[in-house]
Amino acid sequence: MPSFLTHRGRVHDDARPVHRRHSALRTCLTLFAPYGLRATYHHLTLSARIPRRLDADPGALVRAVEELHEARLLWLAQQERYVARRRTEKAAGLRAATGAPDVYGPYWPESPNSAWLHDPACHPPLRLPEYVRRQAALLDGAVLPGCPACGDGRPAAQRSTGHGFVELCPGCGRVRRLCPCGERHRVDPVAGVSWPAVWRREHMTDAGTPDPYWLRASAAGPGTES
Repeated sequence: MPSFLTHRGRVHDDARPVHRRHSALRTCLTLFAPYGLRATYHHLTLSARIPRRLDADPGALVRAVEELHEARLLWLAQQERYVARRRTEKAAGLRAATGAPDVYGPYWPESPNSAWLHDPACHPPLRLPEYVRRQAALLDGAVLPGCPACGDGRPAAQRSTGHGFVELCPGCGRVRRLCPCGERHRVDPVAGVSWPAVWRREHMTDAGTPDPYWLRASAAGPGTES
């Protein structure tokens, strides 16, 4: 399979049709997506101002892949630091791994970040490099205020599990406190957003700005599904 850098180069290639460059960006997201593929794509549509009609601003795809690339370089550097630290720890007789760096994404339905899997619009508001730097600092033992994922310091929102409550970050939906039973429950967002609609960038205008009427129309019914 071609590498992330190969597909990044294809995004930059303005001789390629814009839909092919968009497909290359999608492949980059299958290789590295800190918020999960869908939520990371939604984030990039906003941060890189990807318009509903791609040919209105093909440069938006370059902005998106470069933000992703910057975050990936930081993540790779953290991986290298972790490997070097583990070599030192093993040489000192410490066999149990601590602070593994492979935490940049919601990989299972009951993870603290599981809402990012179920609702593409539910994720931290941070730029991807900022998010990766924050996670790296936490792994290195830093004590940071607010939500571990996004830093939001507002009071947590409560969601019923039927026999107790979990506490969620109001900024990104991350589980801050488990149900008293100690189990990790799947936490779905209250109002999910259609992935096909996000993929078609129905929430964006051709000017690369969020459509102020889209959420209202999306909440009116399932018409955005395909």
